[in-house]
Amino acid sequence: MAITTAQIKELREATGAGVLEAKKALESTNGDFDKAVDLLREKGAARAAKRAERAASEGIIELYAHPGNRVGVMLELNCETDFVGRNEEFRNLAHDLALHIAAMGPRYLTREEVPQAELDRELDVLRAQAKAEGKPDNIVEKIVQGRLTKFYEEFCLLEQPFVKDDSIKISDMITDVIRKTGENIVIRRFARYELGESLD
Repeated sequence: MAITTAQIKELREATGAGVLEAKKALESTNGDFDKAVDLLREKGAARAAKRAERAASEGIIELYAHPGNRVGVMLELNCETDFVGRNEEFRNLAHDLALHIAAMGPRYLTREEVPQAELDRELDVLRAQAKAEGKPDNIVEKIVQGRLTKFYEEFCLLEQPFVKDDSIKISDMITDVIRKTGENIVIRRFARYELGESLD
């Protein structure tokens, strides 16, 4: 099947891929746009995984105050070079991440950061809920694991759906910018402050 320049242009606009990369993806999927997008996203994720080992010590401290100044966020987003640190795509990512943190209030960056005591307490509650709903013992653990995924999506930043587009996870947004910039990008740390919140 012949791939048209219009198809290549559409795929490039949707994914940010280069001309040759977009053309190859369309050729290998016989012109199927959705499959080509998935293929490019998989390749991008694989490249991002390779870059994850590289040191990222440049970047930006992004400050965000929600309208009304009742919620504020400080975020450190790192990349490998100051060139990418000044890149508009990178800076837009930092802004979107800070806005998202202000709106969604994640407690942790990754699921691995959830303290074991909190995780154990959550698992006990989820098991008790499933049993109280009369679920059979042989499927309680499957239900608990499914609900635990929801817990991670609520409290772990990288697992959360993006507040402006819930079809995209935060981790996927970062992977997409890694693919476009060719550098490792890491959220080093973040803090969220809300006026009047408890300091306990």
